[in-house]
Amino acid sequence: MLTSALVLGLLGSLHCLGMCGPIAFMLPLDQTNQVKKTAQLSIYHFGRLLAYGVIGVLFGLLGKGLSLFGIQQKLSIGIGALMIILVLIPGKYLNGHKLLSPVYSIIGKVKSKLGAELKKKTPDTFLTIGFLNGFLPCGLVYMALLGALAMGSPLEGGLYMMIFGLGTVPLMSLVVYSKGMFSAPIKSRIQKMIPVFVVIIGILFIVRGLGLGIPYVSPKAAPTDTVSATIECHQP
Repeated sequence: MLTSALVLGLLGSLHCLGMCGPIAFMLPLDQTNQVKKTAQLSIYHFGRLLAYGVIGVLFGLLGKGLSLFGIQQKLSIGIGALMIILVLIPGKYLNGHKLLSPVYSIIGKVKSKLGAELKKKTPDTFLTIGFLNGFLPCGLVYMALLGALAMGSPLEGGLYMMIFGLGTVPLMSLVVYSKGMFSAPIKSRIQKMIPVFVVIIGILFIVRGLGLGIPYVSPKAAPTDTVSATIECHQP
């Protein structure tokens, strides 16, 4: 299932450009030294991956807590179904919802901090910008977090999110070096493909939860040990 994180990151890179692209373009990179510029960009990406990893560990920990109640497979099915439902629900019904107001408040503070960091050129600036960037809202990040939750382990949850982040690195780096590399029709086609692949990943999580005995895809649930308390009476 970790492969799905990489696929989600690679295919969702163009979607991520909508949120992270402007920040990447505004990075105070050294334009006179390509080696230094690459190093600065790498530090920025490392900051993003670090943020994704931290969030992934937290969601993996939550998933582990739920799995202790013996509902890990049901959780995987539920998360897969939720991924599909969120793709089918128009974004206008989710944006601006009252339940999300605390999230928007936090996002506002993150953006303010980002704005201040973008004006600096100290060595730690790129790490800080990348780390804060990782907490900005993105539909694909939310989908990846559902995957991290389904992992049922802090380590695997963090790894899932970092692999997702790695998938976004190639395109995010390319746009910094070659602006305008994608035409509008190509962008439109890729954007239309993203929901399809999110649905496919959702189906994979559902299949995983069904325990069909398919290696690496849908392993059977481990049998639970039961304690027998029968008393046998033997006649002399």
